[in-house]
Amino acid sequence: MLIKYFNLSLSLFILVLLLAGCEKEQVEEKKIIRPVRAITVGDFATFRQRQFPGTAKATQEIDLSFRVSGPLITRPVNIGDEVKVGDVVARIDPRDFEVQLNNAKGKLAKEVANAKRAQSEFEREMRILEADAGATSQTAVDRKQSQLAQARANIRSLQASVTAAEDTLSYTYLRVPFDGIVVDTFVENFQSVQAKEPILRIVDNSHIEMVINIPENLISLVPHSSNIEVVFDTFPDRKIPGKIKEIGTEASRTTRTYPVNIIMDQPKDIKILPGMAGKVTGEPSAKYLAENPSEHNGKQVPVSAIFSPDDIDKTYVWVIDEQSLKVTKREVTIGNVTDTGIMVLKGLEGGDMIAIAGVHYLHEGMEVRILKEKAE
Repeated sequence: MLIKYFNLSLSLFILVLLLAGCEKEQVEEKKIIRPVRAITVGDFATFRQRQFPGTAKATQEIDLSFRVSGPLITRPVNIGDEVKVGDVVARIDPRDFEVQLNNAKGKLAKEVANAKRAQSEFEREMRILEADAGATSQTAVDRKQSQLAQARANIRSLQASVTAAEDTLSYTYLRVPFDGIVVDTFVENFQSVQAKEPILRIVDNSHIEMVINIPENLISLVPHSSNIEVVFDTFPDRKIPGKIKEIGTEASRTTRTYPVNIIMDQPKDIKILPGMAGKVTGEPSAKYLAENPSEHNGKQVPVSAIFSPDDIDKTYVWVIDEQSLKVTKREVTIGNVTDTGIMVLKGLEGGDMIAIAGVHYLHEGMEVRILKEKAE
């Protein structure tokens, strides 16, 4: 009887352990939260309403330096001075280089005199040969001709030396390659400087550029944008018209955004300096909207967000509830494939958050964790 009671108790204890283990596995399974990348769906209205921040930079910027070394004897410009192309902004003491040039010119003049003498001797030897063949020889004539050829070759070499010395002397002048403004200086006057050592920095302030980052769900709209305006934080009431200079073709791996370079003319009534922060706005052109009514009504999403179960002839996306972070499968109607995604004509609204990676590993009602590198 005691053995029977013991066996029954042991069986109950094992059953309890098994049930507890199953329950623990179920609890642990419920706690699985899958990380996903996600974007917030954008459309033309979203594009119009967005402000894209950026920082101004010069279209051209250069650190000027000498090609020769020597003591600085003049630097007539300071930070903030405007300069024109060809202006001299610094000068190295030229005396050593003037000596080199004069030496090269002296050697050239001496060799020119030698060449004239060789020419004269060659011509005299030729006259003797023509007048009396026995008074000289062809060998003597050839020797004089060779001496003349050597003198002429020396002249060409020394002319190159003079040109090089003239160029070196010109390198003692530091000239401006384009109109701009001095924004930094690196050496003081009368300081000894080395070749290629930065002397001062000049930026072209006739045009201003700004690089902004566009989310991948809106980048296809950028080439068709119009009414691009830039407002700088320093001048909040001033709208500056801009143009698209360049559109990046590769998205950032961390932010999933594309760089877009905006260029604008420098306003006459205010001065925009490199480093100033601002925001860019724009909207799709009326022509593009008229020619692409379906895309106007659609929403662009990455191709990776679209999936179709093997047994269903339909297309879906996973919509993420921003409060509960749970996913819901939603049927969509797709349109054309663009350079950076695919158009969804029906089923999505601007502002919907959808998963764009790992969609085949999700299931209805699964809780997810949005990775930090999502594109807003």
